[in-house]
Amino acid sequence: MGIEIERKFLLRDDRWRAQADAGTQYRQGYLIGAKQASVRVRIEGDKAFLNIKSMTLGVRRHEYQYAIPVAEANELLDTLCEKPLVEKTRYIVDYADHRWEIDVFAGANAGLVVAEVELQSEHESLEVPPWAGIEVSDDPRYYNVNLVKHPYTTW
Repeated sequence: MGIEIERKFLLRDDRWRAQADAGTQYRQGYLIGAKQASVRVRIEGDKAFLNIKSMTLGVRRHEYQYAIPVAEANELLDTLCEKPLVEKTRYIVDYADHRWEIDVFAGANAGLVVAEVELQSEHESLEVPPWAGIEVSDDPRYYNVNLVKHPYTTW
């Protein structure tokens, strides 16, 4: 069974950019965002995935991911996924023995920048970088599946 343990933070400033990689373009959409789980199609650069994630609040959730052909992912995104799609650039920053993913959103969610870090356990010690601000791990507004229904630009 796939388990994801992830904490999510808003950012204080752009100091993270000095340590970030070049970034990867993401385009994703949801086939279904039900009470129990979401089913997502995502293109990450030149790869594509079908992802199923539990809708449990908090840092620990069930997650399953399967590679699919990019052409089929594009077709699913264009024809079957709810709109607007989630568009973002993901940057990787290594800080204090953890890999941070910084998502800079575009389109209907422009202006939103979120940092995520995956952990091995819910009680794992974590040094939060100085550029990370308030934690939003338990706030469902920041879940990508909810950004489709209530884009950041409408808050």
